[in-house]
Amino acid sequence: MRRKITLAFLSAAFLAVAAPAWAQSVKGTVTKVDPAAGKVTLDHAAIPKLDMDAMTMAYPVKDPAMLKDLKAGDKVDFDVAEAGGAYTVTKIQKAK
Repeated sequence: MRRKITLAFLSAAFLAVAAPAWAQSVKGTVTKVDPAAGKVTLDHAAIPKLDMDAMTMAYPVKDPAMLKDLKAGDKVDFDVAEAGGAYTVTKIQKAK
């Protein structure tokens, strides 16, 4: 029983560490911000790690507070990851 618990703990720890590897930083432009829905629409470059072409797409965000200072037209750098079959913005900041 103890071995099963240890194995489960190690598996969870591995996934927690490995999850960021699935994310990929991307450049894009905000076309719409929807704080009520917790979504941002981005016109972005291709995302090779997710096998996604350049496109404009609405994404849910991990934390709606990330949308606070964004507006349409802002150039951004963002991280997007696939979780549970959905693509989610995990980090977003205005490009410098």
